[in-house]
Amino acid sequence: MAIWLTADSRVIVQGITGSEGTKHTRRMVAAGTNVVGGVNPRKAGTDVDRIPVFATVDEAMKETGADVSVVFVPPAFAKDAAVEAIDAQIPLLVVITEGIPVQDTAYFFAYSRESGAQGATRIIGPNCPGIISPGTSNAGIIPADITRPGRLGLVSKSGTLTYQMMYELRDVGFSSCVGIGGDPVIGTTHTTACAPSRTTRRPTPSS
Repeated sequence: MAIWLTADSRVIVQGITGSEGTKHTRRMVAAGTNVVGGVNPRKAGTDVDRIPVFATVDEAMKETGADVSVVFVPPAFAKDAAVEAIDAQIPLLVVITEGIPVQDTAYFFAYSRESGAQGATRIIGPNCPGIISPGTSNAGIIPADITRPGRLGLVSKSGTLTYQMMYELRDVGFSSCVGIGGDPVIGTTHTTACAPSRTTRRPTPSS
């Protein structure tokens, strides 16, 4: 059974208009991911391949019912992007960006635990390949064509070894693969990834 990311997940991309954000958004969509919006305050009102761009995470969630955000913003802006998503209480935040200063990561992870939301946002990453439920949805940069759906679950700190393991065991297949990232401070660890998960809340789109 897939965890955290399913066919019903509604994904937004923070930094969708950047080169990496646009490229991987297209790959996620090709893998079947329901990408419902992007976020860039300077490009609000535009679109990327007919995916609407919003000014804030909160606006995107209200308009689309998004419950997952994938962060493709430069390291200098990653802390602010994460805090914005935490303030909006996005249930799942996948921070792909590498090179984020450790103190910035420590800040937004602590912020997620100490804010009024009391840990409403699960953080995966940073410096991670993301999470994939093969054949269903892909939030991040994991290649969608190296394995198939199956019964295995995988949690790994190494992006490259994640890909290798998925490929080597492709005949068995995977339900979910979670790349938690290799930075000194990460949101989801091996231990917390394997712990019982709370029910995911989904916002209601505006009419």
